[in-house]
Amino acid sequence: MSDSGAEATASAQHRPGPLSGLLVADFSRILAGPYSTMLLADLGAEVVKVEGPGGDDTRTWAPPVREGVSTYYLGVNRNKRSVALDLKNPEDLAAAQELARRADVLVENFKPGGLGRFGLDYDTVAATNPRVVYASISGFGSGPGGKSLPGYDLIVQAISGLMSVTGDPDGEPYRAGVAVFDVMAGLHATIGVLSALNHRHETGRGQHVEVSLLASAMSGLVNQTSAFVAGGVVPFRMGNSHPSLFPYEPLPCSDGDLIITAGNDGQFRKLCEVLGLPELAEDPRFLRNEDRTAHRDELRPLLVERLATRTKMEWFRDIIAAGVPCGPINTIDQGVAFAEEVGLDPVVTVGEGDAAVPSVRHPIRFSDTAASYRLPPPSLDEHGEDIRRWLAAPAEEGSR
Repeated sequence: MSDSGAEATASAQHRPGPLSGLLVADFSRILAGPYSTMLLADLGAEVVKVEGPGGDDTRTWAPPVREGVSTYYLGVNRNKRSVALDLKNPEDLAAAQELARRADVLVENFKPGGLGRFGLDYDTVAATNPRVVYASISGFGSGPGGKSLPGYDLIVQAISGLMSVTGDPDGEPYRAGVAVFDVMAGLHATIGVLSALNHRHETGRGQHVEVSLLASAMSGLVNQTSAFVAGGVVPFRMGNSHPSLFPYEPLPCSDGDLIITAGNDGQFRKLCEVLGLPELAEDPRFLRNEDRTAHRDELRPLLVERLATRTKMEWFRDIIAAGVPCGPINTIDQGVAFAEEVGLDPVVTVGEGDAAVPSVRHPIRFSDTAASYRLPPPSLDEHGEDIRRWLAAPAEEGSR
């Protein structure tokens, strides 16, 4: 990076984030809610993480750990301040209600209606804070059939149908290697919050934003749900194969697999050229994508035979240079290393000295208001004394 580029980056890093000045009351735990509020915090929002006396469940989800703290918890809770409040305790409940009254945004993932008995449901909070954007994340929504169901990601992966299309065709269904619908729901909640904040900017009114893991799954399954909804086709497990494209899967080289994704006819012709098999692109069985998909069992061994003559990284360099998307199957550490190699700078340090924690960079880059990494994930009630004192003091004039 040039000196001027480095100076511009440093300058942007010290400017207020795009959400600077917003107060977020985070009554969520586990993954979907904390991930959403961390993204908001990275962009400058002040996030107060409200935990029960036992703390967020993920504090104990180990191994792996870093200095005795679960890396699961560390991954989604930076840039927040923690206060432990027992909502069954009158003083703590009063503090929680005052936090909700002052908040610009409140995020919660209790079972639908679960905060009503504490006077922390949307209607009660909005009565004293009509500008609040109140985001509720649940497993299956607030309807009569879903509000009592437990909302764990694995359950939604099963119920939504994701597991029915994940795994070998003749094997058992598999879950994804990450809580994919928790993450999607967290992203959808963030989109909902930002949209409602824009509406508030125009009208002065807040609103209730509802997100569920199952609704996120229905949307996030994209072509698979569309196959049924629009085409009447029930998708099924195909291992690493794609139902509508070929080649679009791992193919073995001399030392391991390489993902090759020839997404259109032009890319397939380029692939054939770099493999030294130009005749395949003229073969009537493989001319168009639908032809290749229909004759994949005939095409695959022809590609594999040639790929077996070289290593995956040798083919990777040549196939990429030819303009055909491909990539080796990496382990997580290799994936991080590759992100570094291509200039994404995926790892940031949050905090200073002994409290510093390596973390994964916020995924969005801004030219003028960069994400910032101000606070490492807090210990339980780390900021409790200061937050209780602030909530007990009279609110400043004009504050909510």
